[in-house]
Amino acid sequence: MPSAHPSPSASPADSSIPSLPSLAVIDLSRADDPAERADFLKQLHAAARDTGFLYLTGHGISEAETARILELTRAFFELPEADRLAVSNLNSPHFRGYTRIGHELTGGSSDWRDQLDVGAERPAPRLGPDDPAYLWLEGPNQWPEALPELREVVLDWQARLASVAHRLLRELLASIGAPSDFFDAAFADRPHLHTKLIRYPGSAPSGADQGVGAHKDYGFLTLLLQDSVGGLQVVRDGGYVDIPPRPGAFVVNLGELLEIATEGYLTATDHRVVSPPGAVERFSVPFFYNPRLDAVVETVPGDYLRAAPGVAHDESNPLHAEYGRNELKGWVRAHPEVARRWHPELVRA
Repeated sequence: MPSAHPSPSASPADSSIPSLPSLAVIDLSRADDPAERADFLKQLHAAARDTGFLYLTGHGISEAETARILELTRAFFELPEADRLAVSNLNSPHFRGYTRIGHELTGGSSDWRDQLDVGAERPAPRLGPDDPAYLWLEGPNQWPEALPELREVVLDWQARLASVAHRLLRELLASIGAPSDFFDAAFADRPHLHTKLIRYPGSAPSGADQGVGAHKDYGFLTLLLQDSVGGLQVVRDGGYVDIPPRPGAFVVNLGELLEIATEGYLTATDHRVVSPPGAVERFSVPFFYNPRLDAVVETVPGDYLRAAPGVAHDESNPLHAEYGRNELKGWVRAHPEVARRWHPELVRA
C-alpha cells in the first residue's frame, strides 16, 4: 500500500480479537481553550507516545461532509466496471486512478480490496535526466466521466483534511515540547497529499481475509474515515486489537518518518484491515498528510530527546531522509504493474 511498509511479523486474523476501548479520544477544539489546553496537550502526548493511534474529534469537519464523501465513495464503486477501468491506474505514470480488486500488494501479498487513488491536482512534470524519479508522483488525477461531482468533492475534502492535519501536527509537536512550526517549511507550497477511496468487498473466494496486510504508514500523519462495518486492527501488547468505528471521529495514526524525526520517541504502529465476512462491503477514506517530495526529514529538537530510544532500522526496508524516495519505493512495491509499464528502470528484475 502506498504510504505503508509491510510488517513481516503479521499473525493471521482471529475472530476472538478484543477491541481497544482505551484508545484515546482527542478533542482538537480543546486546544483553543486556555483552561483546557494543558490537559489537551498531555492527553495528545500520551496517545502519540504510547500507542501512535487515536480518535480525533473537534476537528470541524461536519457530519454532512463525511456523509457526502462516503456517499460518493459508494457511488463510485457502484459504477459499471467499464467506467471504473476507464480510469485505471495503469493509464497513469503518476500512479493515480482505479486499482482492481487484488491488484495492490502489501508485503508481497494481494490486498482484497479495490480503490481510487487521488493526489493533489497538478500538471504532469517535465523531467530531465538528472531530476529525481519521485517527481513523477506529482501530476493530474483521473476522474470518472459518469460521476462528475466526484472531482470537486474529493479535492475539497482533501484540502479540508490537510488543514486539520497541519493543525494536529503543530499541536503534536507542542505536546512533546518541540517547536510547533518545525515542519512548516517542509509542508509549505507543495505538500504531498493523498486520498484513497476504498471498498473491501467481503471475503476473498480463497478464504483469505487480508483486506490490507499488516504495515506501518511511512509518512507523517494518516486521518481515516471509516464506515460502520469495522475491520481495522492495531498491534497492542504483542497481539492485534480491534479499533471500532466511532461516529464523528477520525482514526489518526502516526507514520514512520515522524517516528524517525523524533528518534523513536513517537510511535508508528503496525495495523491491518481484516476483510468483512461473506458479502458484506466495507468503505473507508484514508487521507495521508506528507511533506513536499523533496523535503529532507530532520530530527525535531527538544528536551524530549533525552528519553528517545532511537529507531530500529530494517535493512530490508530502509527509510530515506528525502521523503520522495520513500514514497516512490512504496508505490513501486505496491503497484508493480504500473511501475513496469511507465517506469521499468525502477523495477527489480
